[in-house]
Amino acid sequence: MSLMRPVLNRWLRMTERPHLERGKSVPRLRASFERKARLFFFAPGGTRQRRDVLDAVPVLRVNEDLPGPLILYFHGGAYVMGSADTHRAMVAWLSRAARCPACLVNYRLAPDHPFPAALEDALTAYRAVMAHPAGVVLGGDSAGGGLALALLGEIRRQGLPQPLGTFALSPLTDMTFSGESVTRNAESDVVLPASRTHETAMHYLPDNVDRRDPRVSPLWADFAGSGPVWLSAGDTEFLLDDTRRMAARLRQQGVTVQEDIARDLPHVWPIFHNILPEARITLRRIARWINSLSQTAADS
Repeated sequence: MSLMRPVLNRWLRMTERPHLERGKSVPRLRASFERKARLFFFAPGGTRQRRDVLDAVPVLRVNEDLPGPLILYFHGGAYVMGSADTHRAMVAWLSRAARCPACLVNYRLAPDHPFPAALEDALTAYRAVMAHPAGVVLGGDSAGGGLALALLGEIRRQGLPQPLGTFALSPLTDMTFSGESVTRNAESDVVLPASRTHETAMHYLPDNVDRRDPRVSPLWADFAGSGPVWLSAGDTEFLLDDTRRMAARLRQQGVTVQEDIARDLPHVWPIFHNILPEARITLRRIARWINSLSQTAADS
């Protein structure tokens, strides 16, 4: 482990976690996330970006002239905050490492637009790009990782062309928050306060929606016949079991899974690629995995 890991964990525990525990105003939380992303997260030099719209869904295209499969990415933020801009730098780093274009989706956010708005936007965006000549790879982190997996389940249910693969960083896959790590890692998680889980569900889900609906909690989706999936989480995160149980379910359904459980790294650590060596290592691993998917598709 790098020398930066304990420093970053300490800083997050002292600053970010108390901020998320105390923050009650969704607009202020959104503004804070956007401001911090501008201050701390930097894309590689030469990154090219362009605003676009996919059938009325706003997106940010990154390095769209690269030849590889298209990374269709869904940002995290508990379904209430975050944007293509907050995650642009990390995805641009991955795009360069994998030599692939990327498209970050600005799906509608709760509580202004509760479920199923985010999934509808994700599905609309996928339909618009699913014929990309080199194929599509779905990706996301935290709530966006759960959204990418929920989308994968919907793609299978609706019989749409499959993506080459899907990767999810520290994904939220169970909106019932029934994993043992929710309580076991409540204190060790240096970023997310487990005390806010009820509010997350309340903001995103109307009262009449079952929290075990596969479109909400992909842990209960049907993935038989889906392409390979990469999952990662830190062993101190309270969402750790969302990844472990998701990996087990996918394997039970015959899906090839790469499961990366990292020691003592924070929630969605690849976003700290500017300062954390482990973040860059993980992004390089994902880039190689994406390249292996496109090579497999080319050989088939």
